Amino acid sequence: MIKIEGLKKSFNNLQVLKGIDLEVNKGEIVAVIGPSGSGKSTFLRCINYLEKPEAGNLQVDEVFIDAAEVKSKDILKLRQQSAMVFQCYNLFKNKTALENITEGLIVTKKVNKGEAEEKAAELLKLVGLYEKRNSYPATLSGGQQQRVSIARAMALNPKVILFDEPTSALDPELVQEVLNAIKALAERHMTMIIVTHEMTFAREVAHRVVFMDGGVVIEDGTPEDIFDNPKDERTRKFLSFLY
Repeated sequence: MIKIEGLKKSFNNLQVLKGIDLEVNKGEIVAVIGPSGSGKSTFLRCINYLEKPEAGNLQVDEVFIDAAEVKSKDILKLRQQSAMVFQCYNLFKNKTALENITEGLIVTKKVNKGEAEEKAAELLKLVGLYEKRNSYPATLSGGQQQRVSIARAMALNPKVILFDEPTSALDPELVQEVLNAIKALAERHMTMIIVTHEMTFAREVAHRVVFMDGGVVIEDGTPEDIFDNPKDERTRKFLSFLY
């Protein structure tokens, strides 16, 4: 489903990713954890070319990219395979929850308005927000806004959803709302990569946990492997500050 080999990314003289290898199976949920500055968000942004890596191969479903000779049409095809959910929601403030979801369907997919609204309503039901369909972002809590952004990501039928710290801007009592929405996607066998600082969140929702530090993958295993029996000293040290 997703295959990444030798992914490298630098900003000026700072090498942020030093050769990332990762495979994700269809329907798998992978949580990426690690200290601030370890390259987690940059890695995620490279998967859909919000950041352009300078080396490495990247495959999502049937779309293959070699960073050394990528073309604009390849990037467009790659982005059509994925959707991204950001920590700050990025909703259109002048559009209702329903309109935030229909916008991409109407503009990008050329779906007629009635069909787009029907699909948006179905997705709002999935994330438990149908009753808020006519509400504007300013009247929604952070957890509700994030659930709208998850529904918006689902609307375009991506092969994978990339989450960049989806709960980091939320008060603790709202984190569970987002966790439940992601669990609803898991029941639909959606493939997801989630960068998070929420260890309980990662343990609950992920099939696999990847620990990154210094721009490389240090460990990759089940939540039980990583949280209960980490093999690398760096992983143990990182987790020791959390428990």
